[in-house]
Amino acid sequence: MGAFVSELWAFMKVRKKFWMIPIFLIMALFGALIVFSQGSAVAPFIYTVF
Repeated sequence: MGAFVSELWAFMKVRKKFWMIPIFLIMALFGALIVFSQGSAVAPFIYTVF
């Protein structure tokens, strides 16, 4: 996983694609939200938001 992140950072630094950083952060936050809400008691409340 660390190699992927470092490769992605190198790509964005060379190609000057820093506008992609917020997109990846939002995608990572939504992914973490889905993973952590799978077996918790908070899941019904999260599903009502979407």
